[in-house]
Amino acid sequence: MIKHLRKIVQAGWGLLSNGYIKGFLPGAPRLYTGALKHFCVPGLNCYSCPGALGACPIGALQAVLTERHRRFPFFVLGYLAAVGLLAGRFICGWLCLFGLLQELLYKIPTPKLTVPEKIDKPLRKLKYLVLAVLVVGLPLLYRTKYGAGLPFFCKYLCPAGTLEGGVFQVLLNDALRPALGALFRWKMLILLLCIAASTVIYRPFCKYLCPLGAFYSLFQRVSLVRQRFDSRVCTGCGACSKACAMGVDPRIAPNSAECIRCGECQKVCPVHALSFGTDKKLSSEEQIS
Repeated sequence: MIKHLRKIVQAGWGLLSNGYIKGFLPGAPRLYTGALKHFCVPGLNCYSCPGALGACPIGALQAVLTERHRRFPFFVLGYLAAVGLLAGRFICGWLCLFGLLQELLYKIPTPKLTVPEKIDKPLRKLKYLVLAVLVVGLPLLYRTKYGAGLPFFCKYLCPAGTLEGGVFQVLLNDALRPALGALFRWKMLILLLCIAASTVIYRPFCKYLCPLGAFYSLFQRVSLVRQRFDSRVCTGCGACSKACAMGVDPRIAPNSAECIRCGECQKVCPVHALSFGTDKKLSSEEQIS
């Protein structure tokens, strides 16, 4: 039980946040529109999923930015900043259902691909570009002839939305199928590519494209919940860096922007030099990095 605690939490949270059973019953699915839908869950969770009880923070942010009368998204940004300041990318490792799906796909016995560092490093910056351009920039600046914007990330890229919203809606609603067109096929291609990549690369969407992970990563070094490294007891065995599937060396940067705080490095450390805590004092290694 303890060995698989994180995955149990991920799956449990996914079921809880998508627990509107009526939405999956036969017939035309109805989206939950109750009071809970006015609030965001901390991870990616498509508003259009038949079972969704809460809104996706990225979707909610885009909904505000695309309104005809531009408003500053105080509530959504305030919520995201609060979550980031509290836990950073802990959300990615423990409360993201799409992250869990990628991890399970990676367990399929296929040859695994190690992306060369000279390619991997610049690719990791793509998620910040997605956040700046597709999530914020274009929805805010572009306007249709009707005066509203377009949710570019949700509409053209998000594979989590395609899976949770698009696929389920099409499967449960016969009336939608004749209306499917090029956009749906494009979104399905993105989803299938993400699924295929997840079998050979650990969490490729999280590493390279997820704007929510990019936002939370900005708070890694200042969040309340953080990872502590005790250099005084570290033996330099390197077991922690070998165990990190996100490519982080916890000895150098225990609160790296790429760390999803899964805790795998802590499990393999023979001297328990790594731990979660709320101590704001950084190790000397992290101050240098």
